[in-house]
Amino acid sequence: MNPGDQHPDASAAQPVRSDVERNRGRILAAARTLFGRDGLGASMASVARETGVGIATVFRHFPTKEALVAAVFSDRMDAYADAVATALDDPDPWHGFTGYIETACAMQAADNGFADVLTMTFPTAKAMEKRRNEAYEGMVELIGRAKATGRLREDFDPSDLVLLHMANLGVVSACGDAAPHAWRRVVALMIQSFEAPARAPLPASPEHDALYRAMLRTAPASNTARKPDRNS
Repeated sequence: MNPGDQHPDASAAQPVRSDVERNRGRILAAARTLFGRDGLGASMASVARETGVGIATVFRHFPTKEALVAAVFSDRMDAYADAVATALDDPDPWHGFTGYIETACAMQAADNGFADVLTMTFPTAKAMEKRRNEAYEGMVELIGRAKATGRLREDFDPSDLVLLHMANLGVVSACGDAAPHAWRRVVALMIQSFEAPARAPLPASPEHDALYRAMLRTAPASNTARKPDRNS
């Protein structure tokens, strides 16, 4: 065979690879639609139906629901981490702190799936959890700066941000389209409660491990991978 000659199987392989990539893109698009509308309660089977493929095809590309969630929300987690970086660049730490809260809660309100993601943890989604941890470390630094200005109450704890997102998720889920902006009032009330001087001491914050278990418990169960279709 001459160097420039194409292997006889190459022309057949190329359409197969194209089909595989096309299926992956369709699955991601369907999952974005379902998760954005229904939250992470949407099943892998519903993603398959929305895509118009067999469920084995979905599992071939994404062996677990966590893997699918990570692929769908990687860009949003990047945007979330970028919001923390933007807050750290603000010369006014209190303004940066409150601006971050408003931005992150707005992201929750705009996407039911991401509203869930911020209150859950996904141990096997290493890249997404790495970005979350980077954002958390940045927030710890921002909290320290805001306290140093005297604007943020001294007993504020980083775990309070997780509780804030859980509370915001509840409001967004409960109000839905009936009162789509109700979350803004709740977030404003929370921000005002964070500001110094504190009117009274707060109850103890939850233990880190306990809060982690809560976030883990609410995450979607990892589905066992099914035998995939060939060339799907």
